[in-house]
Amino acid sequence: MITESFDGKSDAIINPHRKENAPEVDACIVTFSHLIEKFVLENYDCVQIGKLESVTGATPVYRLDYNGKKFAFYKTCVGAPACVGTVEDTLSEIKTDKYIVFGGCGCLDKEITHGKVMVPDFAYRDEGTSYHYAPASDYIQIKNADKVAGFMEENGIPCVKGKTWTTDAFYRETVNNFKKRKEDGCISVEMECAALQAVCDFRNLELYVFFTSGDLLDAPEWDARHKAGETEGTQHDVGHFDIALGLADYVTE
Repeated sequence: MITESFDGKSDAIINPHRKENAPEVDACIVTFSHLIEKFVLENYDCVQIGKLESVTGATPVYRLDYNGKKFAFYKTCVGAPACVGTVEDTLSEIKTDKYIVFGGCGCLDKEITHGKVMVPDFAYRDEGTSYHYAPASDYIQIKNADKVAGFMEENGIPCVKGKTWTTDAFYRETVNNFKKRKEDGCISVEMECAALQAVCDFRNLELYVFFTSGDLLDAPEWDARHKAGETEGTQHDVGHFDIALGLADYVTE
């Protein structure tokens, strides 16, 4: 069974390794949005401190200073395997144990408004990557959910906390599976959260994650809930980088 893939008894054939001279940062901020990456590079004094190599090209890793602290920043790829792979690769490029990851998600509850911040506390493991980092289970706990939600509350940022459905196949979010996940208490769907928590648990890293509520599945027909080219209230909303930066500052106090 694929869900029996976790092997905690033998060594991996390939392992990430930390470079002795890798720069140390207080935390690493990760986005999925090329528009947010562009915004950060244009509005912050960023210095490239590393790069993550792959056949699709190099992913630059930058450093920016904020409130007397040093934060790494990079744009990751969509999907659990690629996203987890970049986290693994950063272990060779930077020294930190804190990762702030933010992106968009589909909404499973029509009562949750478009653009609202969503904080996952458990992730349903409907993907393959996490089963190589943690023993099989239906859900994985997102351990720092209360801390992320606490930051939102302290800063007056409306948010909703609940379960998320992590799936590899966004074109196979069928009606029946949607109903099962909603009945089980899931309020969002995305592609990375369960796997990110699994790799962070395995590597003794701290994950702090939040989503932007985007398209709506809880409707007679799928609703994108934004116009073409619109960025406000979407995963490209640059204001959510400010939230991520504030969260990075908060968890490194």
